[in-house]
Amino acid sequence: MYNFWAIFGIWMAAFLTLAIFSFLYKDNPFYKLAEHLYVGTSAGYMLIYTYFLTIKPMLIDPITKQQQFFLFIPAFFGIIMLTRWFPKIAWLSRWSIAFTIGIGTGLAITGSIQGILIPQIKGTLIALHGWNWTTLNNLLIIIGVISTLTYFYFSKAHKGVIGKTAKIGITYIMIAFGASFGYTVMGRISLLIGRMYFLFHDWIPLIH
Repeated sequence: MYNFWAIFGIWMAAFLTLAIFSFLYKDNPFYKLAEHLYVGTSAGYMLIYTYFLTIKPMLIDPITKQQQFFLFIPAFFGIIMLTRWFPKIAWLSRWSIAFTIGIGTGLAITGSIQGILIPQIKGTLIALHGWNWTTLNNLLIIIGVISTLTYFYFSKAHKGVIGKTAKIGITYIMIAFGASFGYTVMGRISLLIGRMYFLFHDWIPLIH
């Protein structure tokens, strides 16, 4: 047996789901209500999440419990980031932005090299032994990497062998884009199936 709050939650979830779906007809107050509730709830959740999982354990607790007073330095830069709201002292936030961009760029470069570039190079250096489906798959990977890189080689005109190789690279790129788009569509359809299952199983029990 469902209690009152469980039933209330199901009906509210069903109402908000139908309110979002109502945008398929046209923009209306029900859709705007659901949209604003979603944005407001998300903002509130992120605020609480940031405080309890970032600010408190990484700043407040180390300072108050472990006397790590050097953390006042990043706290200072975090506070002056908020001066963007005050035009007269907004220039102070540039210090924080400069540190954030500089550190973020350094981490992104090293992270991309170690986490993306090197593993992809290792994944391309594969052996071709015998003749089987694994060898064919490895051969397709090698051809795809070489032809795709050739397509982005702009120091020489895409003519002759380079041009033909670049066309093969375009084919690989289009296949990759198509697979990515298909994966995105499948993800959205999965969300739709989940909402429809909720409506016809939990709200109106037509599916058992």
